[in-house]
Order: sequence, then C-alpha cells, then structure tokens
Amino acid sequence: MSAIGEVKIPGGKLVRVTVADAAGMRTCHIDGDFFAAGEQASAAAITQAEAVLAARLDALDAPGTAIEPWYRATVRALEPIVGSTLIGANAEAIALAALRAHAQRAPELARFEVERSARIRRQWQAAQHDERTQPPLIDPRSVRERWRTLAPVLVEDRPRMPEEQMRVERMWSRQVARGERPATLRVWDWAAPAVVCGAYQSIEDEVHLDQARARGVHVVRRDSGGGAMYIEPARTITVSLYAPLGFVHGLSMAQSFQLCDMWLIEGLRACGVHARFAGLNDIAGPHGKIGGSAQQRVPGVPGCVLHHTTLAYGIDARAMAAVLNTSAEKMSDKAVKSAAKRVEPICAGTRLTRAQVVARLVRTAREFGAV
Repeated sequence: MSAIGEVKIPGGKLVRVTVADAAGMRTCHIDGDFFAAGEQASAAAITQAEAVLAARLDALDAPGTAIEPWYRATVRALEPIVGSTLIGANAEAIALAALRAHAQRAPELARFEVERSARIRRQWQAAQHDERTQPPLIDPRSVRERWRTLAPVLVEDRPRMPEEQMRVERMWSRQVARGERPATLRVWDWAAPAVVCGAYQSIEDEVHLDQARARGVHVVRRDSGGGAMYIEPARTITVSLYAPLGFVHGLSMAQSFQLCDMWLIEGLRACGVHARFAGLNDIAGPHGKIGGSAQQRVPGVPGCVLHHTTLAYGIDARAMAAVLNTSAEKMSDKAVKSAAKRVEPICAGTRLTRAQVVARLVRTAREFGAV
C-alpha cells in the first residue's frame, strides 16, 4: 500500500514523497520538478534522504510522538543532506510532504498545517512578486563578453523523434564535456508531439499516460531537472546550448540561467514580444509563461553545462490539459490556478510566423557571438 504527499514551495518547485508499506518494510520515494547541482551528488542525496524519511516516519508511529517536534527534528536531519544539492526544493518541503503522505493522524496534521499558514502566506506573497519579473542578476555587458568569448557553433538541426532528441542531448553534452566537440548552440525541431519530463519527476504522476497514448504523444525523460513540458512540433521552439563549464564559472544557478537565456529575451523583444525573466528558470510575457529552461552540469575536462529552453509559439490548451496531470498543490502558489491559462504563447505578442520568429532568434544568436 502506498500514499502520496505533495508540497509546492512558494516561488520554488513541487516536491512529492511516496510512502509505501509492504511486507513489514517502509520505503519512501522523493520526486519533483526541482533541479540538482550535480547528477551523482543529487542521486546520493535523494537516496540518503529517502532512508532518513523512512526511519523518521517509523519514529512518528511511536506512542506519544507529537508532530511539531518530529517535524523540526526531521528538517534538521534532512538539511545537511539536501542542503545546496537540490535547487528549488528544501528540507521543510520534503518533511511536510512525508507527513502528508503518512497522514495517519489527520486531525493533528490539520492543526499543524493551520499553525504554519501565516508563514506560508508570507512566502506565497513573496512568490507572487518573484513570479512577475526577475530583475537582472548579471551585468548585460558581462553576458555579451562571455558569449563573445564562447563563440558557439550555431546548428539549425533537422526534426528528430523525441527519443532521438534525448539521445542527441546526452551525446553532444558529453562530447563537449570531454573536449571532443566545440561549444554548440542548437536550434531544433520535433518530428512528433511529446511530453518531456524532468530527471527527478515521476512520469506516472505527471502524465496521463492513457491520454498520451491515445493522442500519439511520446513520453520521454531528459537528464536535467525541472518540470514536464508539453511539445507540439508546429507550436514549439526549442534551443540547446552545450558549453564548457567555464562559461558559467563563478555564477549562481539563477545567474547562469539568465546568462544562457539573455539572447532569447532580446530576440523575442525584437519580435515585438514583451519577454522577461520570471522565477528561477522561466521566460514570461506580461500575462503568463512563454517557456522554461533546464540545466545539467556534466563532469569532465572541461566539463559541460547543458542548457535547454522550450518556448511555446502557440498552444492547444485542451490537449495539454488532457495529457499533463497538474495537481492542485502544484498550482497553490499561483494567482491563476489553471496551468493552461498561465501560458502566454509567443503568437499572443507578435504577428510574425513561427518561422519568422526562429529566423529572428537565430539572427540575435549571431549578434551575441554564435558562429
């Protein structure tokens, strides 16, 4: 038997904990649309955190154990494990998700959550501010200088099936990490509709698989973190940057997202779209999200930062809503409670065709230093 608990961090990401009890053994599984500082470190941290949660939930079952002190102790146990490894998630959210999944003492849990509501409300208000416009975190002059120094090779790639796209992402990023491929900026198309899930998400919880099969939508997983993206070939623009790790040296994760996407912001503005940074990894218009980015750091000499961005030129809102499983908890810190209504596609801000938008973005990439 298993149970699921979810927590949406205001201004951050969704964390999900699945608690399973079988044959006298309790296990916990952590997933979500968060990011990670490193593939190996994050896998080890998640595994260790899952073991800690299972043991802590066993302790919670002991007679006389109160939720509030249990929660504080569990957070303290998790903090040195997840620390700076998981980005967009934290120990408090993981502990609360486990509590919600466990839910054997529902009245006491309800009282505990009411007591937390004032602090959560303040966090929500901060998240609403963060969701609007993220100010520049890196000097635009530094952005231009880093791009000119990088001088990535620009590839306008052919359409590929979703599964092949994921293989190309892995292969090219590892080639750059080993010094076998120069820095590369790829503008690419899809040969079939798809849902692309993040590395740390549970596909079964994020996607209505029966709907995806019925609609011919391929479901794939990328190596980077973040949330699920719904892809329609004629309505989507996707770009990937494969750069040596030195390109983002000395920058925070948030700064690196802005460094990698600044050319897209300027290219979209040149198309008449009022694009801006929003949150950690989103590009938005005045009224909603245009697209999102994800990153992976690949070890090696010189190593590689893989940064990919998916933009919605248009959207079939009904199809997206039918295929993606967006929980109420995930939308809990949003002013607009519908995932489909939160999307503001490029075509809402320009009369240019998709092909014309892509051409303008390519021109902007060359202005930034792509060759």
